[in-house]
Amino acid sequence: MEGFLTINEVAEKWNITGRQVQKMCSEGKIPGASKFGRVWAIPEDAERPVDGRVTTGEYRNWRKKREEY
Repeated sequence: MEGFLTINEVAEKWNITGRQVQKMCSEGKIPGASKFGRVWAIPEDAERPVDGRVTTGEYRNWRKKREEY
């Protein structure tokens, strides 16, 4: 399909795994992505969504911090 990419093509483009792209599609984080049968079609101009995971370590050892109070 012209103007669309597959999950593997997008994963290579964004340097992440195909499973992460698949999860983003199913959660609706990639606008314009649609599913045709078992295959996701992602627009070529789609931008990578912001990764919402916490990487600061803010929640590391949260139980110990809580016990100090």
